Amino acid sequence: MACCDDPTEPKKLDRRELIRLQEQYGELVRDLFTEDPERVILKLLNGTSPYLTELAALNAHHASVRLRAIALLENASVAVLRQIVAKQPGSEFAAAAQARLAQLQR
Repeated sequence: MACCDDPTEPKKLDRRELIRLQEQYGELVRDLFTEDPERVILKLLNGTSPYLTELAALNAHHASVRLRAIALLENASVAVLRQIVAKQPGSEFAAAAQARLAQLQR
């Protein structure tokens, strides 16, 4: 008889949680098919993890998404902001990254 959780065992997902995640996924797919994908991505960007925000700031396809992601970066992402400035000097993304760096240094 086991007394504790075994870290090697995969976590069991509650059936209600699984249903909720499936509905959320279905709504996202519906929105991507029926709305402007750029607007959907901008809406999702506000609630995403710092890692995904950094990824969007570096590589997002839509300029508006990249600029919004740059504006959302925090102190932990200073290296990403510097990377944007170094890799794309003179671009609107570098200017936005410079402005965000200045804000964070205040």
